[in-house]
Amino acid sequence: MFDEDDPKEPQNRRGGVDPNDDRKAPRGPGFKSSRLLFLIIFVGVLLAAVAGTSSQINRRTEELQDWTEFRTRVEKGYVESMRKTGREFVCTFSPIYPNKENFDKFRIIGPEPMTDADVQWLNEASQKYRIKWEYVQPSQLPAILVSLIPWVLIFLIIYFFVFRQLRGPGGPGGVLSFGKSKHQLITKDKSKKTFKDVAGIDEAKEEVQELVGFLKNPKKFQRLGGRIPKGVLLIGPPGTGKTLLAKAIAGEADVPFFSISGSDFVEMFVGVGASRVRDLFQQAKENSPCIIFLDEIDAVGRRRGTGLGGGHDEREQTLNEILVQMDGFDSDEKIIVMAATNRPDVLDPALLRPGRFDRHVYVDLPDIRGREQILQVHARKYKVSSEVHLGTLAKATPMFSGADLENMINEAALLAVAKDKDAIEMEDLEEARDKVVWGREKRSRVMDEADRWVTAYHEAGHALLGMYIPQVDKPHKVTIMPRGPSLGATHFLPEKDVYNRTRKQLLGQIMVAFGGRIAEEMFVGDYSTGAKADIEMATNIARKMICEWGMSDKLGPVKYLEDEETVFLGRELTRSPLYSASTGQLIDQEVRSTIDDCYREAQKILEAHRDDIELVAKVLMEYEVISGEELEFLLKERKLPESRKPSQAVEPRPLPKHGDAASGHRSRDEGGALPDASSPPPPRPDRLGLRRSRDI
Repeated sequence: MFDEDDPKEPQNRRGGVDPNDDRKAPRGPGFKSSRLLFLIIFVGVLLAAVAGTSSQINRRTEELQDWTEFRTRVEKGYVESMRKTGREFVCTFSPIYPNKENFDKFRIIGPEPMTDADVQWLNEASQKYRIKWEYVQPSQLPAILVSLIPWVLIFLIIYFFVFRQLRGPGGPGGVLSFGKSKHQLITKDKSKKTFKDVAGIDEAKEEVQELVGFLKNPKKFQRLGGRIPKGVLLIGPPGTGKTLLAKAIAGEADVPFFSISGSDFVEMFVGVGASRVRDLFQQAKENSPCIIFLDEIDAVGRRRGTGLGGGHDEREQTLNEILVQMDGFDSDEKIIVMAATNRPDVLDPALLRPGRFDRHVYVDLPDIRGREQILQVHARKYKVSSEVHLGTLAKATPMFSGADLENMINEAALLAVAKDKDAIEMEDLEEARDKVVWGREKRSRVMDEADRWVTAYHEAGHALLGMYIPQVDKPHKVTIMPRGPSLGATHFLPEKDVYNRTRKQLLGQIMVAFGGRIAEEMFVGDYSTGAKADIEMATNIARKMICEWGMSDKLGPVKYLEDEETVFLGRELTRSPLYSASTGQLIDQEVRSTIDDCYREAQKILEAHRDDIELVAKVLMEYEVISGEELEFLLKERKLPESRKPSQAVEPRPLPKHGDAASGHRSRDEGGALPDASSPPPPRPDRLGLRRSRDI
């Protein structure tokens, strides 16, 4: 998440890092590696010098191989002194020796064992020729060292490959450092983000700016007896900027910033996580004032005592230690704990109470003004054409998070580079938006003409219901070009950010969902499997209208659906239903009645505009893609603007064979039920004006 930093940095008198203290600069792995390299080079040079000296000495010493020649030189008086070490004789030449090779001495290895005659001869020769005789007892040290060399090598191998890895904080496993915290210490110099890089979440930014202000000037906040919150919990969907906000705090606050992920606490050994928590908070106390940031705290802060067979002992002990450490802070320690999660519903209640995480900061999806600000921040990093209108783009990207917008601009840059453009243009951004939400166009896919006509009628049915039902969002784009997992699509974008839906709007969405199926029935004479996702979406909306939102006159404003919880998060494995069997039958009848009414109303509208469906389907076969504005122009003028050129010529629609009408339709999703073209692909359905009922 942040650039890795050594946590053991020098500290000033306040406990923080002293950037001017070069004498106490942290010695990281690079320093150790350099020292080891220097030692190896030094030993190598020393050995080379010793070997060179030894070779130089050996070059001035004659190696004698014949024992008889040795005795001859002694008897001729050529030897001045002699030293015996074991079997080796080292002799120095006398001045009368005719030294032609410029040798200082010679050496010879005597026989082993020496006879009594040889020993007697040596004694007599030393007296007769006045040879200095010295006998040195051979040392056993070389033999001992030679025998120890294999054991030393084995020890070095074990040390470097086992013990050193266990002791190293970054080694595999880190067995001996299990109890140490794996946090990263971030200083102001290390973090490149500031509050200027955070946009679209003004309220959340203002709340965390108070933390920075308190750490810089605590007396201002304590003047009236107030205290800063001990804990701040950032809550919001993925990609909304929670971690970015923490990076900005690290860049703005002039205090140490300890960053760690919730998963870094949990190990397979019980008690390790609690030990890491204690180590983290102990270092924080030594460096106060400071900030601790726990990213993805739901990995360790889940509700205790839940799931099958209780909870995870290691995770629960780690959570207990976090609770104890947070509640044990003294008022003068000036330690602020920040955490981020996108699952506040699974957190333990003890974490959320005042005294621990006092303040909950909600980081929501940005509105249209926030999206424009985010686009302006990210556009500074790219070369964008002056003709690009970020406000228009912000309006066309509802429900986009900050991460989605950044990804969209990056995709647009890649598309512009592929087309050899000098700057990112508006069409690149629009194409990138469609690619991020619905996937890349599959122009290489070969489809049968009959399948393309089925897709064209299907999308025409969705599009016309979107045009003629006033309570729903208007179509933004209609296409029969395969994109992502779908063979065609009708995209709906709301004109503004939608936070609430009325009953008429929901009924209109159900009607639009059935437009493709009804059009297929009208013009093809059969149904295809392409309406699978449409039926699922319509059923979910109708059931939630009846069971959650109280939109049924017979059942009234009563909640009949249970919250969706898995057994690993819930408090009980089994639950009794919230309603009786007769009420369940009534719910099914109301859901079916709602769907049937919407289906009949959609049929009436499409039957009244049968010619429009035929026209839109034919235009889709020619142009493959038409925008919402072009669709509106087409319905008024019965043709597209002259500036549009057809993609291909339209062949006559083949009529289905008798008794085999559905055979060609099943091939539309190639043997399996594809998502319906009128709804977005499953991974990103929440982009089309709250298409899923749970987002309504």
